[in-house]
Parts: sequence; structure tokens; C-alpha cells
Amino acid sequence: MKTDGSIVRAKYDKFRQINRFLEFIEDILPQLNKTNEQTIIDFGCGKSYLTFAMYYYLKILKGYPIRIIGLDLKKDVIAHCNALAKQYGYDTLTFLCGDIADYTGVNQVDMVVTLHACDTATDYALAKAVNWNAKVILSVPCCQHELNKQIQCDALDPALQHGLIKERLSALFTDSIRAGHLEAYGYRTQILEFIDMEHTPKNILIRAVLEHTQSSNQSFPLSTKAQDDLRAMEQLLHTDLTISRLLPLS
Repeated sequence: MKTDGSIVRAKYDKFRQINRFLEFIEDILPQLNKTNEQTIIDFGCGKSYLTFAMYYYLKILKGYPIRIIGLDLKKDVIAHCNALAKQYGYDTLTFLCGDIADYTGVNQVDMVVTLHACDTATDYALAKAVNWNAKVILSVPCCQHELNKQIQCDALDPALQHGLIKERLSALFTDSIRAGHLEAYGYRTQILEFIDMEHTPKNILIRAVLEHTQSSNQSFPLSTKAQDDLRAMEQLLHTDLTISRLLPLS
């Protein structure tokens, strides 16, 4: 943003993405408690444009007592973000260097967000959220390579012979499978258009809101038939995806 408040032309797409994400956050505000501190994790936060925007929107503008943790692999970026948080006086905003799959810094989280966490990083973020019984998950996946390498289906061969079609189908099937596994663990899950294709081709958002807390003595909220149908689709595509191993069906 320029000193006069206008948006730098080269950054306009990112500006649109962040503001659209904040609109989705506004939709789930009723799920967040305004009395007790809410813990939010931004997995794969990168330069943290979204993380800072979330903090300002939720704590400064809306008055929610929140603690936000941003996690990323790049040490120099994390150091820079921590310096900015200190400069702005954002005392409950912390940035850590680490891998999503290995993160164990907290025992409970209320909301997990990911904006373009690459390939299976999204799956580890979703599984972490489920294991924490996070109330809300907002995830914009990116670069779904795993299924692209595995997919085999004779009936789809006329489509799969085209690289571009195979890539897009793999992305759509991956996110459908992810949504099914979240539903199996008690989340009301929607797959929504994140933003217009002109701003980014990675324009699908998985929004999941916890409705049934899973425990060892509970049956899965997702019906047996729905689980069988999901398994059948995975078998049809010859997939063995990370999300299926991290969040196995009953």
C-alpha cells in the first residue's frame, strides 16, 4: 500500500485474496468465543500479510481476545515478521519457524487457517486441526501433486491423457476427498470459490465448522454408506492419499 492509501498495482491480486479471506472469517465469527482467549494458527504463513490482517481485524477492530501463531519454514521471514509484530505492539502475535507436520507447540487451537500451503502440507494442517478439535478450519489448498502422481482410472483415460486436465481433475478430486474425511470427523464442510480465477487459479477454499466432537467411544458422524462411497471413489482412482492416512475412516 502506498502512503496515500492506494494499492500498489503489482500487489492488487494479493490484496484481493486477503480481503476475500477476511470475508470468510467474518462469516464464522459466531463460532469464536469473545470471552475467553481464542488461539488461531496460520500454517505456512509466509510473509504473513494474512496473519497481520487477521490480527488487526479480529483484535483491533472486532475486540476478540485472540492469540495468533504463524508458522513457516523460512527463518529470515519469521525473524522479519516477529520484528514487525513487536514494532506494531501486537503482543499476542507470534511467529515460529517449523514444519507443519512436526508442530507440537500448543494443546488446543480454536481456528486453523492455511493460505496456499503446498501439496500435503495442507493435509497435515487439516489433521492437526481435527486432532485439536478446532472449531473452524479455513484452508485454501495449493499444488495438489500427490494425486496427480497416483491417479489411474480406465474410464477417465481420455481426459487424463491431457496434462492440464489431469492436473485440474487431480486438484478437484483431492479437495473432494479432503472434505469427505473432515465430514467423517464431525465437520460441516463446504468447498467454496475463494476468489475469481483472474486473481489466482488456486481459487478453492475448504471451510469446515465443527459440529460433532469425535471421541474413542463415538461412532463417526458420517454415515456408513457415505464412508463406503468415499472409499469407493478413492479405490476407483487408485489413490493412497496423506489425508486418508492421517484421518482414517472407521
